Amino acid sequence: MPEKNSQAKGANPIRVITNVLTAAVKLWLRTQVSRVSQLEVDIKASDRQLLWGRIPWVSISASDAVYQGLHITRIQLVAENIQVNIGAVLKGQPLRLLATVPVVGELIVEEKDLNSSLSSELLGTALNEVLVKLLPEHCLKSKQIAWEKIILENHRIILGAILTCPNENTPVEISLGLNLLSNHELRLSHIQVLQNGAPLGEGDNDYQIDLGSDVEIQELSVIPAQLVCRGQINVNP
Repeated sequence: MPEKNSQAKGANPIRVITNVLTAAVKLWLRTQVSRVSQLEVDIKASDRQLLWGRIPWVSISASDAVYQGLHITRIQLVAENIQVNIGAVLKGQPLRLLATVPVVGELIVEEKDLNSSLSSELLGTALNEVLVKLLPEHCLKSKQIAWEKIILENHRIILGAILTCPNENTPVEISLGLNLLSNHELRLSHIQVLQNGAPLGEGDNDYQIDLGSDVEIQELSVIPAQLVCRGQINVNP
């Protein structure tokens, strides 16, 4: 018995803090998603850094996650120079960021997961904004949009929707190229719009989408049945 007590007293308190902090990070991440099948967190920090609530490096990986209705196939993130409320965490309070954290990562979304995300408000709003840019105003007046499918091809995306009004339902298909204009701007190009199977408009216009100053994308790839994005995003407190 005395030997066991001695081992307990000699346990590394920093390891205890690391375990508590890792558990707190996992708990915080799980509160951000409605579902995740696999979640791994790796924290690297010295004793002094942890005691001051500073984490030089954290790696997070997850698969089959759902965030605000968006289905994410796989995601790998690395964050550095993180400041958290470690004192509050050790008292059982929720984890909270104290400063903006740049996060570098890779996001992979398969076509099936994109289609499962069609009912999400985030994706629906983004697609509606694209549709407003591409279709004349009279085509959308007094009509509701029901998104039905997304098809990923080489460097192209095909979007299928139904415009509904009291007297008729009109199928619409949009085919477009998606690439980077800058590290925070997307370009939609070579746009083709079919309404009831008939071409609508010239289809030669390009459109830009600004993702904001907190986003910096290095790579965006659209391949059959899969979308891959690599870059950095600022996570604000």
